[in-house]
Amino acid sequence: MSKQTTRRSFLGRSAAAGAVGVGYWAGTSPVLKAQESALQGLSAACIGVGGKGGSDTSHIAEQGVNIVGLCDCDGDTLNKKSREFKSAEKFDDYREMLDKIADKVDIVTVSTPDHNHAAAAVRAMRMKKHIYCQKPLTWSISEARLMRETAEEMGVVTQMGNQGTSEDGLRTAVEIIQSGAIGDVAEVHVWSNRPVWPQGQGRPEGSDPIPDGLNWDAWIGPAPMRPFKKGVYHSFNWRGWVDFGTGALGDMACHTTNMPVMALKLWDPIAVTAIKNPGIFEGETFPASSSLLFEFPEREGLPACKFHWYDGGELPREDLIAQLPKSFQENIAKQRSGGRKTSGALVVGSKGLLFSENDYGAKFVLLPEENYKDYQNPEQTLPRIPFKSGGDQRQKWEFVSTVKGEYEPGTMSNFGYAGRLTETILVGNLALRAGEGQRIEWDAKKLSSPNVPAVNEFVSREYRSGWEL
Repeated sequence: MSKQTTRRSFLGRSAAAGAVGVGYWAGTSPVLKAQESALQGLSAACIGVGGKGGSDTSHIAEQGVNIVGLCDCDGDTLNKKSREFKSAEKFDDYREMLDKIADKVDIVTVSTPDHNHAAAAVRAMRMKKHIYCQKPLTWSISEARLMRETAEEMGVVTQMGNQGTSEDGLRTAVEIIQSGAIGDVAEVHVWSNRPVWPQGQGRPEGSDPIPDGLNWDAWIGPAPMRPFKKGVYHSFNWRGWVDFGTGALGDMACHTTNMPVMALKLWDPIAVTAIKNPGIFEGETFPASSSLLFEFPEREGLPACKFHWYDGGELPREDLIAQLPKSFQENIAKQRSGGRKTSGALVVGSKGLLFSENDYGAKFVLLPEENYKDYQNPEQTLPRIPFKSGGDQRQKWEFVSTVKGEYEPGTMSNFGYAGRLTETILVGNLALRAGEGQRIEWDAKKLSSPNVPAVNEFVSREYRSGWEL
């Protein structure tokens, strides 16, 4: 924030940033309040600093933010990252870190397994800290609602880590769809090469010694306690376990569905059905593959739309695959012969199709290609991030610059948008709790199913003592 920037002018620009988002990433916080310490420079505390959390921490620092706290329940990971940020205090429990150094912190990053996202982020937001949180925003549907409501209430700047949102290509694709170039859209198909971790298996018996330096209690966090088993949960395979992760859908849909969800305002499905559903295995892990159907009603002048999700090697129907580029059809043929699984997003319009094989929706093609060979992109309606770098770094720039009050459009994947996206996605996991072919009606306002009440217990969870939200 420049010396000429006043608190009053920053708040005025921030309110305008919320207005810009209406209709595109609706649900933004109407006011984004930077801490006064932004005048002297921003400081951050980072929760989860291995893997993606490692790059999140470094990318925030690259934007001139001082890293004053590092937290990871794995001592080896924590010590490794502390060599990069030698002056940062180290913690293995984010509750302790926030209690001790909150007064020194403007920004908190949350890059833990899914089940700890809300417990950490809500605690920090209530301390009026600006939050960068990895995708999916939360482990449960009710947490996603709470996260966006808390962000709005506290007036903090937020961003979810689905970095494709920051790509010019994704924003262009949104503009093309909204311009009507492919006509009315009544079908969307998205498939993923996930899972790439074990699913469809039960809990192993027994326990292993907890490694020195691993705070297993903090890793479990708000989830029900269970014994440590080497290589089963920590540090990567947690995604397939229903107590900790959100499966293939939760892992990738915040990326792969982001573009069509934004373009078509696919909020608040009225029903979801598991077309292929081997079921939650022994109540422990998501199935190895699944196929889901989401139903959306007419909304803001857009026609009713059916959204199909496929994972674990499942694919759309043949007539759609036959319309994809020949090179991609060859990849699918290889997949069917035991080769590498593909991913894709196909938006089916009444005039044509938009297809992206990029997980972030950043690269796409209009089909049939001969019909669009002279096509010119429509007038720009979404802002473009001026910072030139990789998508991940651009998203961090957008976030930090918004906190500073130097970027008027604000964060596009703020919790107002990201919370709604996550709610939409996680409704799909409810279908995996029901039988194959069971149509689950969904009341988004009440966050409950009126016709299959048995799934409602999975909208939220009971939190372990000491880890409540």
